[in-house]
Amino acid sequence: MAVEHSTGAAAPAPGDQTRIHNIGYRGYDGPRLGRAYARRSLYSQSLRGSYGLGRSVKSKVLPMLLFVVMCVPAAIIVAVAVATKANALPLDYTRNAIVMQAVISLYVASQAPQSVSRDLRFKTVPLYFSRPIETADYVRAKFAALASALFILTAAPLLVLYVGALLAKLDFADQTKGFAQGLVSVALLSLLFAGIGLVIASFTPRRGFGIAAVIAVLTISYGAVSTLQAIADAQGSSDAVPWIGLFSPITIIDGVQSAFLGATSAFPGGVGPGNAEGVVYVLVALGLIAASYGLLMRRYKKVGL
Repeated sequence: MAVEHSTGAAAPAPGDQTRIHNIGYRGYDGPRLGRAYARRSLYSQSLRGSYGLGRSVKSKVLPMLLFVVMCVPAAIIVAVAVATKANALPLDYTRNAIVMQAVISLYVASQAPQSVSRDLRFKTVPLYFSRPIETADYVRAKFAALASALFILTAAPLLVLYVGALLAKLDFADQTKGFAQGLVSVALLSLLFAGIGLVIASFTPRRGFGIAAVIAVLTISYGAVSTLQAIADAQGSSDAVPWIGLFSPITIIDGVQSAFLGATSAFPGGVGPGNAEGVVYVLVALGLIAASYGLLMRRYKKVGL
């Protein structure tokens, strides 16, 4: 009679497909690059994304087109100055951003939501904060990236003007001073516009809503303030004109540079704020930048939960 020998192991149930596979997983034992590297990587990726680099061709069209639109007028001015052997550039360095403010606002409106709204929409922000990036790292990287992108956009035409002025053999000292003043102006503008744009965009995961909101804040406020300034000037209340300018980002920049950077003001009558009023403009500009950073920190502490 046959004797069955038990092995002590239960026979698999019919239809059981359980398997254990050795996938060769090994723990990572390479260098830990830490928060600083992750922050730099996020900054670099966000800055490249602001011009569509590393993304689809469609994503490159608008930012590159706006960059060209910013530079072409400067190139035309340079060509005219060289051809006519002018004694001065037709456009001051500090005036370029004011003249092109509509293009700058459109760039902020298109790129601020691109920078943060998609992370909100696809709920990837908590993944960033899992490790090693913290809230402050994310906010600083995004803020710095958009401000850098704006500085590139606004400083490039100034560089074109400066090089053209030197080719036209205009006074080197005067042109260098004007170029430096223009760079200071657009640096402040870049920080202010980046902060405002990111704060607005961070409150909606829908890119379209973010674009509309940023355009509304930057362009409608400028139109409203300019209209009120014109009305005040027409009614003889010229003293009120500088104070009205505190309620629009672009007029704040106009006031700062006309008070301290030797710029000609775009305010009605060409009269900008004096030194005392200019101090208020500087404080308001710096306060708005600091407030934007604080609001972003508060916003992402909630989003990262």
